[in-house]
Amino acid sequence: MCVAVSWSGGKDSTLALDRASRDGYEITHLINIYEGVSGLVRFHGVRHDLIRNQAKSLGIELVQRHTHPDDYETVLCSVLAELKNDGVEGIVFGNIHLADIRAWLEERVIDSGLEHVEPLWGDDPTNLVHEFIDRGYASTIVGIDLSWADPDWLGARFDRQFLTAVRSMPDVDVCGERGEYHSFVSDGPLFRYPISFSIDGTGEIDGHRHLQLSPSE
Repeated sequence: MCVAVSWSGGKDSTLALDRASRDGYEITHLINIYEGVSGLVRFHGVRHDLIRNQAKSLGIELVQRHTHPDDYETVLCSVLAELKNDGVEGIVFGNIHLADIRAWLEERVIDSGLEHVEPLWGDDPTNLVHEFIDRGYASTIVGIDLSWADPDWLGARFDRQFLTAVRSMPDVDVCGERGEYHSFVSDGPLFRYPISFSIDGTGEIDGHRHLQLSPSE
C-alpha cells in the first residue's frame, strides 16, 4: 500500500515510519503542518526548515503546509485530498493510546477516502521507547510542557538515562503522549546522513518551553 506519514520530526512519528517501512508499506510522502506566523511545528517548537532537512536525509517527498490564516483542520483536509489525488492510499500516524485524538484524525482520513494506519497503537509505552533507542535513533528533547515536565529535561539526549528520569515522575507518560515532552530526531537507520543543528536559546509558547534550533553545516 502507498502511504504518507504524518510527520512532526519527533520520536513517535519516526518510529511509526520505521515500523511502517518494516511492515512493507510503500512510503511516498511525509506530511508536516506548522504554525504559519512563527514558522514552528506546534508544541515541538522546531523550525519548518529543519523538518525539510529531515525529509531530504530520509529521501522522502515532504508535503509541508502552514496553518495561517487557515485552521489546522482546513489545512489537513486539503492535504489529504491532494495526496488522494496523487495516488496515496493511506495515512500513517504515531498515536499510542489517546483515543480522542485518534478518533478525530481517523474520521477525517476515512472521509477523505484514505486508510488510517496506526503502527504504534496500543503497544506498551515503555517497550516503544526502548525499541526506538534500540533501533539506533538519536534524538534531543526540544520541548516540554512546564505544567508536567522537569525544565532540566530540555536539551537532554533521548536515551536510557533520560527514561530513568521520566519514570521517576509517576504522573508523566514515559512516551510523553500527553505532550509532557517533545523530541527532534537527528539520525538513525532510515537517515542517509545526520541532521546538523545548533541551539540558539530557548523560548516559551502557551506554557511550553522549547529549544530554539537552527540548521548548521
